[in-house]
Amino acid sequence: MIESKEQVEGWTASINAIREQIGRVIVGQQEVVEQILWCILAGGHALLEGIPGLGKTMLVRTIADTLDLSFSRIQFTPDLMPADITGTNVIRFGQKGETSYEFQPGPVFGNLLLADEINRATPKTQSALLEAMQEKTVTIGSTTHRLPRPFFVLATQNPLENEGTYPLPEAQLDRFLLKIHVTYPTPEELKEIVRRTTSAVTVEAGKVADAPLLEEIQRGAKEILLADDVLDYAVQLLMRTHPGEKGAPDSVGHYVRFGSGPRGIQSIVSVAKVRAMTQGRMHVSVKDIRQVAVPALRHRIFLNFEGQATGVSTDTVVEDILASLENGR
Repeated sequence: MIESKEQVEGWTASINAIREQIGRVIVGQQEVVEQILWCILAGGHALLEGIPGLGKTMLVRTIADTLDLSFSRIQFTPDLMPADITGTNVIRFGQKGETSYEFQPGPVFGNLLLADEINRATPKTQSALLEAMQEKTVTIGSTTHRLPRPFFVLATQNPLENEGTYPLPEAQLDRFLLKIHVTYPTPEELKEIVRRTTSAVTVEAGKVADAPLLEEIQRGAKEILLADDVLDYAVQLLMRTHPGEKGAPDSVGHYVRFGSGPRGIQSIVSVAKVRAMTQGRMHVSVKDIRQVAVPALRHRIFLNFEGQATGVSTDTVVEDILASLENGR
């Protein structure tokens, strides 16, 4: 429970310290880092998309170091099996020849799981993460095993235009709180990357938070106030992702097959509360809703054939919806 504004300011100071430590290792990508922190502080999972070599894996590992969380990594490949993720029961032989089953946990049993290049695995293997992401448990046979808390999946994927990739199932996409685009660095950032990676000096991020503090901030974020008019704005935003909805822009009617489900608005509100808290505010504003809308909805809107053939992006669709709300249509 939030006891005072000073408590929120203390959390904000901790978040600033986390940003600072990540910045010691990661060059640029401030928006990406910010959105990942929103996701973690809201207790959700993030999907990072970008071409290979942009430092996605290093970024996730650095965040785990900064937050002092147990870290595990799975490199997804076409031959990866579900048991390679969740673990399996192995047979143990006793001294008298008796046999028993013992559960051998997989790499999913950690605080922060990096699912690297998740769209290189087959859909069957990708879906092995579904229960872990939603229920934070793993069921092997008839036994359900609880995952450690807190638990986050930060998955990276290559753009679908790359060879050897499999689109994530829609049900699994919906489990990700945010989909974050990792962009190419600027020329100045490239020069700094070269200086750091070719130097004899190695810089590491310091530990400035831990799991109990993280869970405390997560609980506090849920208590950030949300006014009815701001919630109404978020509802209108979500409803306008559906074709035929009153006030929806033309791009939705022309290019969208179906819009976001209820998890879309849950994600928007959860992340907006975190954004407000990180700025030291006790309430959510419409600006918070607008700032988080694109990463919260871009993977929850599905284009029809015309939209795919035209090359329209879901980012453009969400921006059109935001513009329609701004214009009071």
